[in-house]
Amino acid sequence: MKTTLVCSGGLDSVSLAHLLAAEGNLSRLVSFDYGQRHTKELTFAALCAMRLSVPHHVIDLRSVGASLTGSALTDDVDVPDGHYAEETMKVTVVPNRNAIMLTIAYGVAAAQGDDAVATAVHGGDHFIYPDCRPAFTDAFDTMQRAALDGYADVALYVPFVHRSKADIVREGARVNTPFDQTWSCYKGGDVHCGRCGTCIERREAFDLAGVPDPTQCEDAEFWKSAIAGTQV
Repeated sequence: MKTTLVCSGGLDSVSLAHLLAAEGNLSRLVSFDYGQRHTKELTFAALCAMRLSVPHHVIDLRSVGASLTGSALTDDVDVPDGHYAEETMKVTVVPNRNAIMLTIAYGVAAAQGDDAVATAVHGGDHFIYPDCRPAFTDAFDTMQRAALDGYADVALYVPFVHRSKADIVREGARVNTPFDQTWSCYKGGDVHCGRCGTCIERREAFDLAGVPDPTQCEDAEFWKSAIAGTQV
């Protein structure tokens, strides 16, 4: 099944790239520059494409991202510290981001003759991000089948939508994903901050999976207190 993968350069999508490649199904990577402050993630997506010897399409959506105002990922708004389970994390939502990206990825897949579009949305994203939930992915797949009816038959592949990030770490480790060649931090500094929602989620996932995270982190222990805070 020739598969176009939406790849940010993060832990989830790079792990899925290696899984698809191990199965012989990875056709290409599609990444998006939407003006995110952590644009350095695109460097890691490019490294992934080179490592797996597949084409890498980088789509410039900066003008679109500039209109999707109010998010800490694209506006002059501080990225909050803390766990994703906290209400403050909703400021990291970029409205309709996945719907926009997947629509373009479907067009690329159809044009290139691929059979599927894959995205690494997972169960841990459901609380904050509505366009990562099963209700969205199911409806989106139905919509795209109608949009391409009679032209192309492209399916949506979301193997992690009911699974945890720790599951992704385990699966990624199984196919020797180079975790040090992934970027998660929303703050986009020289190294992972260790304090933002995605850094905390990453550290927790590696701990639950029993796999060491080789990534350098400014505040490597903050995640423990953040997780404890969500359990009070």
